[in-house]
Amino acid sequence: MDFKLMPLNEKDLPIFVPAMKDSFNQAAQVQDSSLEDVLPTEDIYASLTCDNAHGFKAVVDHEIVGGAIVQIDDQTHHNHLDFLYVDTAHQNKGIGYKIWTALEQKYPQTVLWETCTPYFDKRNIHFYINRCGFAAVEFYNQSHPDLNYETQNDTNNEMFRFEKRITLDD
Repeated sequence: MDFKLMPLNEKDLPIFVPAMKDSFNQAAQVQDSSLEDVLPTEDIYASLTCDNAHGFKAVVDHEIVGGAIVQIDDQTHHNHLDFLYVDTAHQNKGIGYKIWTALEQKYPQTVLWETCTPYFDKRNIHFYINRCGFAAVEFYNQSHPDLNYETQNDTNNEMFRFEKRITLDD
């Protein structure tokens, strides 16, 4: 497999954005068929347009098969993985893990990675904890909302927050 993680550019967005949305929607519908548009397009663009955003496309044999959006803080080195996806036609081939390890290699100065995933997405929870070495550190829900999330009263905003602290041994 000829895997590359490359910077995302404007001309990639018509492929990248719908594929990311489809990947997230299909994962949600496995758990609850009534869930639709779990990742609004505006959320993807909001993430991509932050001052410290970096978008990447995962390419295998000249085809975009996934990607990620990260927020990189060059001062604190506390970085955030906003989104990571693998196109549904290319899942179960180790591409998600290749994306993650490429990101870690690209930002070796990182001391803390953070990310979130919905409570119902057992596959993501497994991936972040068992494959990538994150730890679940917080559970956002109606009784404990994420204060950074705009619709704090949204009962569908039940998310696990994960952290991966990087030590010299890693």
